[in-house]
Amino acid sequence: MRINTLSQKKSCQLVSLALIFVFFSITGCSVKQPGQVAIASAHPLATQAGFEILNKGGNVYDAAVAVSAALAVVEPSGSGLGGGGFWLLHRVSDGLDIMLDGREKAPLGADKNMFLDAQGTAIKSLSLEGALAAGIPGMPAGLVHLSQHYGKLTLAESLQPAIRYAEQGFAIGARHQKLLAFRQAILNKDAETAAIFLSQGEIPATGSLLVQSDLANTLKQLANQGHAGFYAGTTADKLVAAVQKQGGIWSLADLHQYQVIEREPVMGSYKGIKITGAALPASGGIVLIAALNILENIDLDALDSITRKHVIIEALRRAYHDRALYLGDADFIDVPVARLLSKDYAQGLASTLRTDKALPSDYLTGQTEDQPGGRNTTHFSIIDAEGNRVSATLSVNFPFGAGLVASGTGVLLNNQMDDFASSKNSANGYGLVGGAANAIAPEKRMLSSMTPTFLEDNQRIAVLGTPGGSRIISMVLLAALDFAAGNTPESWVSVQRFHHQYRPDQILYEKNGLTEDEVRGLQALGHQLKQKYNYGNMQAVQLDKVHKTLSAASDLRGEGLASVRLIDE
Repeated sequence: MRINTLSQKKSCQLVSLALIFVFFSITGCSVKQPGQVAIASAHPLATQAGFEILNKGGNVYDAAVAVSAALAVVEPSGSGLGGGGFWLLHRVSDGLDIMLDGREKAPLGADKNMFLDAQGTAIKSLSLEGALAAGIPGMPAGLVHLSQHYGKLTLAESLQPAIRYAEQGFAIGARHQKLLAFRQAILNKDAETAAIFLSQGEIPATGSLLVQSDLANTLKQLANQGHAGFYAGTTADKLVAAVQKQGGIWSLADLHQYQVIEREPVMGSYKGIKITGAALPASGGIVLIAALNILENIDLDALDSITRKHVIIEALRRAYHDRALYLGDADFIDVPVARLLSKDYAQGLASTLRTDKALPSDYLTGQTEDQPGGRNTTHFSIIDAEGNRVSATLSVNFPFGAGLVASGTGVLLNNQMDDFASSKNSANGYGLVGGAANAIAPEKRMLSSMTPTFLEDNQRIAVLGTPGGSRIISMVLLAALDFAAGNTPESWVSVQRFHHQYRPDQILYEKNGLTEDEVRGLQALGHQLKQKYNYGNMQAVQLDKVHKTLSAASDLRGEGLASVRLIDE
């Protein structure tokens, strides 16, 4: 098998087959050829890993294993073997839609009061830093399950690029440095962690080689032994010993009992567009569909830009309110999913929306408690010419997770325990709210905002998602509206972003996300606004079913690579 590439940075030009032997990076590209595959990921090496595995005879699911594992090595700020995620799959041969739930779980020794002081107040550092903050990882189990049940190649073959990147190292870039700086003080608290990621306690220079020998060995154990290579044996022993030494509560039983769960995705529609989204404990699919159901009752095209954005914000306010009130791990609590996804229910919510005035969040009913929701994550999207596809969002929560590597493993621990609601009136930097539905319990999976998504109409199939914590859902919603307007992946990933999540009661918007006139207009309607840095790192691919072309785009806010390449048998 040979891979030929057709792509370039800003636009795509068809090139004669004799010239298609050079790889180019792209933000947007459309290619018409049989045997083509599109991949968009947050790092060029991860995208290249996916195509390397396709070149060896793998399918899109093998490529997804390779991209996931590569991101765990080259983007440790966003994901890793010590984290988890969700893989949304579609298989054309039998029409299967499935979500692999590789979300982290609370340890067996977890308790709802584990992060509280004697007065019942949350001690935020405990759920953000160090071993106690770490949930039981689901990423390794996800890689094994995806490979064994959906791939063509062996797990060992699909992990080879990631092992090579860890063993031989790779050059770090500006984004990696920026995220290191954000967590530098935490990383410096542990000598072994600092030795891996820092240079004598300081940020390494651009282009410095990051070698992760212990992580390479852990990946080899996983490659050779599958699930038991991480959740049992030498690796498990090292993980538990390291976590307990650092004050954590993991046990071997926690690792032995971890399993990926296959879940039925949530389904919805918006003006003839089929939406396939992640199911609980990912809140993204439900909240996305609920907000779009509200907006379906309104002719957005007939509104001026200020009113249009106001209406979108009001729909988000109501959908995020229901997230706070009802959503959690459905294996532990009853969640009224059917009602939340109901068009009739959405019509009722839409009837409370006024175009001339913002509804203060205090006016919405139901008792909620403050709850966090994941700060740093990664995403990739893959589709082939037949429509087989993967949308995967992976996370360790904050950049570099808990800031602690489990000694001797190279595994950077997550701090996903912070995604539970620890107590009333406690919140992390994202300020999401929630209640008893997302309280800590042993073996429970914490609520997530991750939103891997498929969109499909009569002409196109879109695969998309993004990191961004609580803002993930609003970013995907804005991209979905852009898809509905007929625009391309390059447009979806470039949409200027604004956000509302019920609590705090304010609109967040990125630089240039709103015009000065829109800011003034929204303030006049009663909204509070706060400008943020540019956020998100959307990765999107599309299949044009009519013209049989693929296109791909990587968010210019990040450093990813989107590519459409021809695969010759």
